[in-house]
Order: sequence, then C-alpha cells, then structure tokens
Amino acid sequence: MYALELKDLRKTFGKTEIIRGVSLAVAQGERVAVIGPNGAGKSTLFNLISGRFAPTSGEVLLNGQRIEGKKPYEINRLGLSRSFQITNIFPNLSVFENLRCGVLWSLGYRYTFLKFLANLHDANERAEQLMHKIKLDRKHDVLAVNLTYAEQRALEVGITIAGGANVILLDEPTAGMSRSETQRFIELIREVTEGKTLLTVEHDMDVVFGLAEKIAVVVYGEVIAFDTPEKIRANARVQEAYLGAQPEQAQSDRGD
Repeated sequence: MYALELKDLRKTFGKTEIIRGVSLAVAQGERVAVIGPNGAGKSTLFNLISGRFAPTSGEVLLNGQRIEGKKPYEINRLGLSRSFQITNIFPNLSVFENLRCGVLWSLGYRYTFLKFLANLHDANERAEQLMHKIKLDRKHDVLAVNLTYAEQRALEVGITIAGGANVILLDEPTAGMSRSETQRFIELIREVTEGKTLLTVEHDMDVVFGLAEKIAVVVYGEVIAFDTPEKIRANARVQEAYLGAQPEQAQSDRGD
C-alpha cells in the first residue's frame, strides 16, 4: 500500500484542462520533489491532493483510502498536512502559542471554553518539543510577526507537522531564502520529516537534488518523468522541457 497514490487525476477549469491524467505512487517514507516550469500545474496538483480543489475525475488515495472530494480538515485528520507558498501562521501569537494550536486536535482536545490552555500539560510539552525540533527554542515568547522570514517558514513547518500527519506536503518551502538559509532549511526538513512521507514543490534545483529521493517532473499538467535524481538529470525529455536545454548543453552548464 502506498502512502499517497494518484490515479488518472484530472482538473478542468471551464474548458481548460490544467491537470491531465496524472498518475503517481509515493511509497511510505519516500521523499519526492515535484518540479516543472511555471504554470505546469504543480500548485493545482497540491490543491487537489490536500482537498482545496475537488478533481474533475480520477482518484487520490491516502494510505489506501480514497480522499478526493473530502474537505481539507477531513484529509488532515486522516494523516496528511501541508504548508503553502505564502507563509500561513498566526502572526499575533507567540511561537509557542502557534505550535500549541497545531497540536490540540491531535491530542483529543475539541472546541471548548471550559479548559485553560496553560493546564493542558501534554499539549504544552508537545509544543515545547516541536519548538526544539525546529530550532526556535530561544523564540518561545516572540510574536510570530517579529520573526525573520526564514524563522517564520520554520514555524510553518512546525505547525504542519504538529498534528502528527505521516504525509507532509511542502509548497516551495525555501522560496525567498538566502543560500545559507536554504542550506540550513534543507537540514531542518530532513530532520522533521524523518520517517514520514514527503512531497515538496521546489524550484531551487540544489534543494531538489539535495533533498529528494525521487523527482516527479510536471509539464502542462502531466507527469513526464518520475525517477531518481540521477536518472532525472540524464533524461533528455526533462532537459528539453524543463531545464530548457539539449542534453549536451545542460551537461556543459553543470560543468560535468
């Protein structure tokens, strides 16, 4: 049974077919990068998987269970969580409070006004553990709005994994970061997704080849290749469609 499986997935907006029959199978614990030119359909694909959009046709299976058409929160409670291109945090809550919000439902706490959050020792402990994991221990009481951009992205990753999901979707997690920030963030992603299934959309090829075990190349709403980084590098169709070069030129540009 795959952690995540797409079967002939299609999405049409009006008369325009954006996702055109995508089939993809991601194994448990596998790290997969989704790459492709702008407008290829990568974000639409993430939106279909996470429930923001309902597919026109096809199937999405999470740990063998069909989830297409379910609401995002229902999919999240089944074990899939995602981040977004634009940082999505609670800016006026502290780092600790953001993380505590993320753990409450998974620990069994529902909507109630009869409990003081300070007394929820398991939630507080879990939030503290997450804060250490994402390297924000020293920012415990800092409002999220006052964090650096890279710290805000780290906090969003912390919120994404807070509920204990075993399938994590990260949408351009390193966009806008400096080279040094990016390198540190790659290590962070590796650490916090250890043992989980990871699917990430990323434009930075250093990140892609440094993080992913497999790469899915999306062009015009179709997966044209799905293989290991080494084989994707050597794939002539990928070089022509995505890297914008013939194989000989692409190798020359890399200095191979």
